[in-house]
Amino acid sequence: MARIYHPEGERPPRLRALVFVFGSNLEGHHQSGAARIARDEFQAERGVGKGRTNMAYGIPVKSQHHTLPLDAIAQSVREFVGYADANPSLTFYVVRVGCGQAGYADAQVAPLFAGAGANCVFSKKWKPWLD
Repeated sequence: MARIYHPEGERPPRLRALVFVFGSNLEGHHQSGAARIARDEFQAERGVGKGRTNMAYGIPVKSQHHTLPLDAIAQSVREFVGYADANPSLTFYVVRVGCGQAGYADAQVAPLFAGAGANCVFSKKWKPWLD
């Protein structure tokens, strides 16, 4: 399958069928980074830290003051991949989940998304682990 990639830091296009996928905290604060973009531009609901709200999909990578373990993030990624597979008419714009404030390396997180379908668009920085 040929994947589509987006340049790192590029703002996603405002398309009706585009869902912005970001790393969140379990409390759903959405205060900074990609979570703030999700809140301000894609209407991610405050207080909801996991799953889809409006045109955003949160994958929890933090809780209150600590980073979640990689196995917990992997479980949330599996749930996301299942959701994306069940919604082939949507395009999921996935940022580098877990590689910002959570502090994981791209090499640790990107492979978790290897099973994602063609309706998921990833950062070019993840290309080495997804192609």
